[in-house]
Amino acid sequence: MCTPPRISLMAVAELRDVLTALEHGQGPTAIAALMSIDPESWQAIEQRLAAVGTDLRTALLSTAPGNPVLQHLV
Repeated sequence: MCTPPRISLMAVAELRDVLTALEHGQGPTAIAALMSIDPESWQAIEQRLAAVGTDLRTALLSTAPGNPVLQHLV
């Protein structure tokens, strides 16, 4: 039995940095943080987002000012 991919602590920090950068209008910084995420964490992130019916692009777009994250879940 194989274990599902895990999100590393470093990837969690990178995702936090992505959201912070987007909040401050720092697109290049957000992209750099996304590119720093390891492949196994990417798989885990994609699986978790799919489980709640979204993808990374949609989740990030929902972080625009005035939009709750994953608004379809609230």
